[in-house]
This record gives sequence, structure tokens and C-alpha cells, in this order.
Amino acid sequence: MDLFEKCYKYTRVENAKKMGLYPYFTEIEQVEGNYVWVNGRKILMVGSNNYLGLFDDGRIKEAAMDAVRKYGSSTCGSRFLNGTYSLHVETEEKLAEFMGKEEALTFSTGFQTNLGAISAVAGRNDVILIDRMVHASIMDAVRLSYADVVKFKHNDMEELEAKIQRVPDDKGKLIVVDGVFSMEGDMSNVPEVVKIAKKYNARVMVDDAHGVGVLGKNGRGTCEHYDKLDEVDLIMTTFSKSFASLGGFVVGNSTIIQYIKHMARSLIFSASITPAALGAVNKALEIIQNEPERRERLWEITRIVNKELNDMGYHTGNTKTPIIPVFIRNEKQTFKLWLFLRDYGIFTNPVVVPAVPPEDALIRTSFTATHTDEQLEFILEGFKKGGKALGII
Repeated sequence: MDLFEKCYKYTRVENAKKMGLYPYFTEIEQVEGNYVWVNGRKILMVGSNNYLGLFDDGRIKEAAMDAVRKYGSSTCGSRFLNGTYSLHVETEEKLAEFMGKEEALTFSTGFQTNLGAISAVAGRNDVILIDRMVHASIMDAVRLSYADVVKFKHNDMEELEAKIQRVPDDKGKLIVVDGVFSMEGDMSNVPEVVKIAKKYNARVMVDDAHGVGVLGKNGRGTCEHYDKLDEVDLIMTTFSKSFASLGGFVVGNSTIIQYIKHMARSLIFSASITPAALGAVNKALEIIQNEPERRERLWEITRIVNKELNDMGYHTGNTKTPIIPVFIRNEKQTFKLWLFLRDYGIFTNPVVVPAVPPEDALIRTSFTATHTDEQLEFILEGFKKGGKALGII
């Protein structure tokens, strides 16, 4: 059998393109604030994780360029060897202080952060318990760890406890959850996770990629929102959301972070995060700490949009964040609404199998602090007209 036979038989993409319903790998030609240009058309972006509206901020751009001027465009090496610059160390110190933890460690992507941290601390004699809806990077990390994996129903704390009860006492136990679930926008029940972990001598790691910068009094994320920062062992987040950059970091006890630093393959065998990315992160962190009005505006937008969409007749599930899923529950109708909105001038993201079960097909929207009232009116108008035209509402 030819190894590539399955590739030749994969016709889903070509069929979708022929029908004009292919939404992925969209080429964005230009960016200006909340607008992007696609095929020469100006479209309002409602599908980005740019929660605080910083990726087009002049201060962020200048900080990135300053870092390049001082350190160059790349380290051309891994952190382990020649790729640790003073900028890496300074940034990690600032991040640890911000998160209220002893130490931080940066990775070149958020995906690599989960891959490296989880597979370093858990091994063959351990058990990792994960929510069924965790991010793909966590799924891949637990495979790489060689630990036994136990999945529990989404946010079902009774099932988590029932399953952790059956784990032998001589096994190390790690519970991993998302702080904010990236497709549905709902939050993990961190207080109950922590409570169960203490009862059964387990450790807790929270992937807070979509929470840090957005949630909590100081923007420290889901764990701060629940007042559990001190009780969660490891917290990771990415720089590609609120920090308007690229990369990720994990924070925790110094001893644990030092262990990860010397055992995480995705850190040791990858080039370190670039100076430009770190320059942007440092300025974004400063803004997150000094401009809480961005979070306040973001939550005002979230409340308005969520209420208006539900009043129209849409269902947005259990979201509690600026990620607002519009459940269509039919794949074909989901693509049709996505196309209507694109033609109308609104950029959204259709989410279907395998990202969600077939019955949960949805349009994923995510809002930013810099969306204006006029832009919100335009977005809501598009959803109302599209939903009625397609018989969805």
C-alpha cells in the first residue's frame, strides 16, 4: 500500500472550495485596528484573540523594534545553549512577579509550553486527569509524557472525583484543565478542582491561555478570578492573545520550574523565543498592569453582545468570557452563516468536527476592548439579518 494513498483520497477540502464554503487559511493582506483586508475587501474582525486590542498598538510595535535593534532578529539557538539573553531572564522575572509565583519560564509557542511542561513533570508511573475539552496541545502533551491518561466529562467534578478515587496511592497525579475553554468560552471550576486535588494528593495545572490579561482584578487570569492563585501548582498562558505577541510561559514553584527547564524537550530542542516577541510581551505586560480600563471595556462589550445575541434567538451556551460561541448545531448551516457574515463584511470562525462534536457546530466570535459601539451595532445587525435569511432565528 502506498503511504500517500490516504492523502490522495482526502477530497474534503477540494469539495468545500468548489462549493465556496472553505473558511480556513484565509489570506489576510493588511491589518488596521479591528479591520483586515481579504481579497481586497475591508472586513471587520470578530475572530481574533486580540482581547485587549494591543496587536496594532504603536507602543507594542516600537518595543518589538527596539528589542530587535539591541539583540537582533533571532537567538539562532536554544535556551539550553546560546539562546538565553538577558531579555529572556528579565521578562521571566517580571512575569513571575506579575503572576505572584516564584519563577517563570518562557517557550517559543504556547503549544510548546504545554508540551514541554506536562511531559516533563509527568511520566510512566504517573496519571494525568484531563477535562475532555482541553486544548489539543494538552492532548499531545499527555501522549508524549507516557503517563496514564484519564479523561472526565467536561466540567463534571463528580466524575473527576469518582475517577481520581480509583488511582492507586503509589501513582503521581496531575489534574490539567483549561481556565477558559477556547471554543465555548466557559470556565473551569477551578475551586472544586483544587479541592479534589488536595483531598487525593494531586497536583493542578491550569492552561490559562484565554484568561490571563482578561480575568481577575489585576488581569492575572482564571485563578485570580477564583482567588486560587496560591493553590494552583502550575499556570501557563500564551503570548498570542492578550499579550499581542508569540510564545508562552509557565509559572510555579522555583524547584518545579527548574526541573521543567532542564527536562522539557520542546524548550531544550527549539530555538528560544525571539527578541521582538519578548519586547512586545514586556510592553504588553506594562499596559495590562497600568490600563485596567481596557478590561472594563472588554467586559462591557461582552455583556452587551451576549445579551443581544440571545435576545435575537441565538444560543451562546455557558460562556462567561469575551469568547462568545453562536451555536448553530448543523454543519452546513454553520458554513452558510459564516459565508453570509463574510460577504456582509464580518470575519468570524466556523467551528465544526473535530474541534467540537457534530451537534455543537458553532460560529466562534471573540471580542476586543477596542471594538466601538458603531462596530458592535454592525456586527449584531449582520447576525440578525443572516440568521433570519437562513431560518436560524
